[in-house]
Amino acid sequence: MPDIVWSVVGFIVAMSVLVCFHEFGHYWVARRMGVKVLRFSLGWGKPFKTFVTRDGVEWSIAPLPIGGYVKMLDEREGPVPAGLRHLAFNNQSVAKRAAIVAAGPVFNFALAIALYWLVFIVGVQGLKPLIAEPPPGSAAAAAGLHEGDEVLAVDGEAVQVWSVLGTELIDRVLDGKSLQLTVRDKGEAPREVRLDLTGVRVDPEVLFDDLGLAPFEPKAAPILRGLEPGMPAEAAGLRDDDRVLSINGEVINGAAQLVKWVRARPGEVVQMQIDRGGERIERQVVLASAVADGKTYGRLGAGVAMPPDLWQDLRAERRLDAVAAVPAAAEQTWRMSWLTLRMLGRMVIGDVSVKNVSGPIQIAQVAGDSARIGLVSFLSFMAIVSVSLGVLNLLPVPVLDGGHLLLFAIEWVKGRPLSERAVAASQYLGMAFIGMLMVLAFYNDIMRLI
Repeated sequence: MPDIVWSVVGFIVAMSVLVCFHEFGHYWVARRMGVKVLRFSLGWGKPFKTFVTRDGVEWSIAPLPIGGYVKMLDEREGPVPAGLRHLAFNNQSVAKRAAIVAAGPVFNFALAIALYWLVFIVGVQGLKPLIAEPPPGSAAAAAGLHEGDEVLAVDGEAVQVWSVLGTELIDRVLDGKSLQLTVRDKGEAPREVRLDLTGVRVDPEVLFDDLGLAPFEPKAAPILRGLEPGMPAEAAGLRDDDRVLSINGEVINGAAQLVKWVRARPGEVVQMQIDRGGERIERQVVLASAVADGKTYGRLGAGVAMPPDLWQDLRAERRLDAVAAVPAAAEQTWRMSWLTLRMLGRMVIGDVSVKNVSGPIQIAQVAGDSARIGLVSFLSFMAIVSVSLGVLNLLPVPVLDGGHLLLFAIEWVKGRPLSERAVAASQYLGMAFIGMLMVLAFYNDIMRLI
């Protein structure tokens, strides 16, 4: 299946489920609070499917799965018969209205817990938390860590796979304190290592570079595979299964070294010595150039052969039984919610780049990638997005659920609602903020594609 199909299907499935749960939260609590619901719409645009249930609720499905809404009886949106006024949303107490509005984000968090529960009982697969050789000057190098060390725990919290380690590291770096790792080398007893976080930036784009922590990569031979038509490798007469022995006289011992060497020399003319079936051959190659993230890299136009069992010994899994997975899922949802909120706060004060804001294009790409990898990966992706939707909707921004809750809180303190003029002004400000955020998200998505 083409990548774009994975992305489109993954995005539609994920957003439809997440939006449906969010809106169903509003719907379910509104019904329990005695408010008459007129319409439940999944998606935006002209509905292509509509039906009405016995209780008079109109259910519709629209083509754009990036949102939805629940329309309730409300005197502010049209005349309401005297006999139905007690069923109107605007005539409910502040507590009831707040419960209805808060139900959407709460259902997102509940869905995240359910998804994480499924992930934990199926099993989180990934790489063992083994680290590559830390770069000189990094926090890991200063602490005496070296290639092949396995991280067993972060500040006493056990880790089994790299994805868990990554979340733990971001969480601890945001605290700004020193970081204690329990590590073990092959054949050695566990030892405690403390990382000094002074100078480590909290932006995820550079955080791991400052720490000097990256996944260990097994040594693969520098054997070429998958030459691209018209690129330097093919133009120089290189072939699949050629083994690179040296470049400009520097011995090449592994695939990672070859990739690093080529990327550091865009546009250069280099002399390669290769082994082709036992015969040594010299080839002159003019490396191509490519730009990514504002940097220029060298390109050979060939991949490297990876043995199918190369990563076998590095695989790990975290699996829990159905009972133990419940508190673990709730804790993971809380941690991801708090982490999301803290990252937003750091973005506001400038510690984290706004380049980290993603829009529908990036979300669709990640949805497709995670769906292609497998069910657990896709469920994890949906859980993270569900948490993000819950947190973002609770922000005190007018037009969002959190903005409505803020207005209800003001009404409760004052003893009466704000004036229609004040509410309208706040709505305009909220829409302006959301509009600017969407423009930023689309800009970041487009720049990533470029």
